[in-house]
Amino acid sequence: MLPMLATKGRHVPGSGLDAGQWAHEVKWDGVRILGESGADGAWRLTTRNGNDVTQTWPDVLSLAPSRDLVVDGEVIALDEAGRPNFGVVAQRLHVRSRATAARMAAQVPATYMVFDLLRLDGRDLTGRPWEERREALESLDLPSHGWQVPPTYDDGEMLLQATAAQGLEGIVSKRVSSRYEPGARSANWLKFAHRTTTSVVVGGWRPQEGTDHRLAALLVGEPTPDGLVYRGRVGSGIGGAASRMLSEVLAGRTLSSSPFADEVPRMDAQGTTWVEPFLVVEVASLGRSRGDKLRQPSYQGVRTDLEPTDLLLRDDA
Repeated sequence: MLPMLATKGRHVPGSGLDAGQWAHEVKWDGVRILGESGADGAWRLTTRNGNDVTQTWPDVLSLAPSRDLVVDGEVIALDEAGRPNFGVVAQRLHVRSRATAARMAAQVPATYMVFDLLRLDGRDLTGRPWEERREALESLDLPSHGWQVPPTYDDGEMLLQATAAQGLEGIVSKRVSSRYEPGARSANWLKFAHRTTTSVVVGGWRPQEGTDHRLAALLVGEPTPDGLVYRGRVGSGIGGAASRMLSEVLAGRTLSSSPFADEVPRMDAQGTTWVEPFLVVEVASLGRSRGDKLRQPSYQGVRTDLEPTDLLLRDDA
């Protein structure tokens, strides 16, 4: 099963004629995860594109209830300021070794923010309205540490202002009568984000000046129906550990020419090693320039939960 996706909203609903028809939640800056358990109590965790990441999150699994459930939520990790931050949780996304995953769980503990219930004791709830699923979710005896059911709010405008003041990512508004539509992007869920982050695809990398091997910058683009369109060079945020990890992931995927559909500026192309456009990374930026390039982009982490084709289907970054 693939998760239901939200549409980018223009105005927060829930007032006037819409009063009482919408509920609002915090938008968490983490990794979307579906958790599924059978009658035997064995859990399987998958990303929004269906990749199995069960071994990546041993701390989440250790607190999973022994019950036949399918839940939807976001795995988050906190930064030094105590806020959810994708750049922190991204440190664990590429981990597949059990030993490494256990070590990373101790260093970067995760919390599973469970916001929807899709199956309960063998009963499919996806066709039931959100408010009924939510009531069933809240009735579960989930552990208070490691797994959380985040609160919902009636006043979306208030929540939007509060999340902005607290430095959180934004909010998601959900129509209380809506059913769960697996794999669909629905106008029954609307998202409103504060942070300027975006997912882009790597098309090449440049070495640190004076070397020919240490990865110091990525050339990234945005998938479009006409091909991968160049959006700029990302060097900020790529430290030693990230450089080594990216080098390993990109090894063996070299191309003889640029994968970008448009022309890459000479100053960016010079010295670049071109690679197959398969890797999605998250970057923060100050928006776009007049030339539609990312302004002062900063690398946040690899999105193993996304593929380039996923970005074509989204109405925002």
